[in-house]
Amino acid sequence: MNRRQRRRLALSFFCTWGFLALEACTHQIHVTPAPPVQSAAVIDQTLRVEVPLLTLQGPDRMPGITLLEWPAADLRQAIVEYARQRGTFPAVGDDHGTLTLTVKAWLWLRSREAYRYILHLESDLGPTGQSAIKSYTVEKETVGSRIRWTTSSDQLPIGAAVQAALDELFVQIEEDAALYGKR
Repeated sequence: MNRRQRRRLALSFFCTWGFLALEACTHQIHVTPAPPVQSAAVIDQTLRVEVPLLTLQGPDRMPGITLLEWPAADLRQAIVEYARQRGTFPAVGDDHGTLTLTVKAWLWLRSREAYRYILHLESDLGPTGQSAIKSYTVEKETVGSRIRWTTSSDQLPIGAAVQAALDELFVQIEEDAALYGKR
C-alpha cells in the first residue's frame, strides 16, 4: 500500500468514526414538566393537544441546533401529561376532544458567555374542527452552561423553559375559563 492509499484509508477511518461519535453524542431531549398547582378553574370540556410545529434554531440564526434532537411528539406528550396533572380539563389526549389546543413552538439557542435557550409558544384554543376562540403567546428564556457536553446540558434548561412556558400558558387559559365553559 502506497502513502496515498494509506492516507485515504486513514481519512475514511477517521471520517467514519468521527461521524459515529457525533451520532452517539446527539442530545435526545425528553421533557416532563409537572404543574406546581392543581387548577382552580375547571373547564368542562375535553381537550385535544396538537403540536404541528417545533422548530429548532441554533446560534447565528442557523437552522437546527447541532447535536440536538427534540421531536414535536415529545413536546405534545409533555403538554398532554402536564394538562392531565393540572386538572384544568376533565380529560386530555392527543387524538380526541371537544376543544383543541394547537401549539406551535420555536426553540432558539443563542450563545454568548453561556448558552441561552428561548422557547416561544403560539397557541390557539377552540372547538375541534372550528376556528380558535382565543390565541395565546408565551416566551420563556433560560440560561444553560457554557459548554454543551452532555444531554443534560441541553435538557435541563429546555425542561425549565417548557415548565415556565406551560405554567404561564395554563394560567392564561384558566383566566379565560368562562370562554370555554367553566364548571
